[in-house]
Amino acid sequence: MARYTGAKCRLCRAVGEKLYLKGTKCLGPNCTIQKKPQVPGQHGTSRRGRPSDYKIQLLEKQKAKRVYGILEKQFRKYIEQALGSKGVTGDALIKLLETRLDNVVYRSGFAVSRAQARQLIRSGFFTVNEAPSTIPSMHVKLGDVIKPVSFEKLQPREGFVLPAWISANVKEKSVKVENLPTLDDVSENVDVSLIIEFYSR
Repeated sequence: MARYTGAKCRLCRAVGEKLYLKGTKCLGPNCTIQKKPQVPGQHGTSRRGRPSDYKIQLLEKQKAKRVYGILEKQFRKYIEQALGSKGVTGDALIKLLETRLDNVVYRSGFAVSRAQARQLIRSGFFTVNEAPSTIPSMHVKLGDVIKPVSFEKLQPREGFVLPAWISANVKEKSVKVENLPTLDDVSENVDVSLIIEFYSR
């Protein structure tokens, strides 16, 4: 599977805000964007003026892709599915992004970042409804139960808040998808309407 292998901190600097791609490092004083807030590249400090509407939409799209760790081909596929679905397009897109298994593992606190969640899933650390799953991009459904194969081998993320659409079973050390996520459940600063406008040109 294709994936981005470059410096993650450059991605945050490119959009001008923290995307929390490196787990606990993003929370401490060693966060790169605090030391180098300018856009990466030779001319990063010389960009001035108000950005165009196209650039604003493009940056918002890039931000969403980088937050969820998705490349353009797959992200465009999600957009097409959202545009072709019934109801609000933005809600449909959020459901597709948030119900990915790697995102659910991250939201549940089993991993410090989505990148680590993908690595753990590929290594066979999680089951969905007691069946082994090694596909980070698979979509969980309402009522699905996600459980680590060995909880002792994980390092749960500290200080995380479990979203309202996921419930935890402390005794079983598992989580369950109680509801499908909505725009209100997304903690990241992502403007879905700008993304839809970008692809609707």
